Amino acid sequence: MKILLVEDDPQLLDQMQNLLTEQRYLIDSATDGNRALDKIFAESYDLILLDIMLPQVDGLTILQEMRQAHIITPVLLLTAKGSVEDRVKGLDYGADDYLAKPFSTAELLARIRALLRRPGRECDTLLKVGNVSLNTISRQVTKTGQTLDLTPKEFSLLEFLLYNKPQPVSRITLAEHVWGDDFDPFTMSNTIDVHIKNLRRKIDTEGAHSSLIKTVRGIGFVTEG
Repeated sequence: MKILLVEDDPQLLDQMQNLLTEQRYLIDSATDGNRALDKIFAESYDLILLDIMLPQVDGLTILQEMRQAHIITPVLLLTAKGSVEDRVKGLDYGADDYLAKPFSTAELLARIRALLRRPGRECDTLLKVGNVSLNTISRQVTKTGQTLDLTPKEFSLLEFLLYNKPQPVSRITLAEHVWGDDFDPFTMSNTIDVHIKNLRRKIDTEGAHSSLIKTVRGIGFVTEG
């Protein structure tokens, strides 16, 4: 699951990024309204965490422009504790939920899980290949019922491949999705190969004749089965 975090407080942004990355969410971020709008209209997200008080363009204006453009991505508004008027206006503009600052990490994660499992998303909750299952809500991967310990990058790679199953995914698409703006096109191919190798070692059954993640020569990778 890919989440856009829009927050201009550097300390809070860092804390939330670390928390959500630990939960194996793929995080993109923006610290001002213009940058947020650029990302929202250029990329696809499963959820947007949107602060109202932002430089350049405020969160309510961002929300209004999104909905006017028929972008239906779920939005969790982050509001000041006493701003009842902003909360009401945000819900009127199409926000799916709001969370008043300061909030607990447990409540934030619970709100995120609730939005990601709303009607219309159930078909994406459990992704499978062979004897491996990935739950997009609990963020757990199991093999024959046993939980696998994947790194956040390994989880994001597997999740993205399973979402696109049975279509192959190119290396550049994988890099852009999992590493975002941080990927270096000159070294990324080797980096992806290392992560895929480690992921295969964890999900494949010992002694199996072929991997659950297959290499498509000249293209990238695909999951089948």
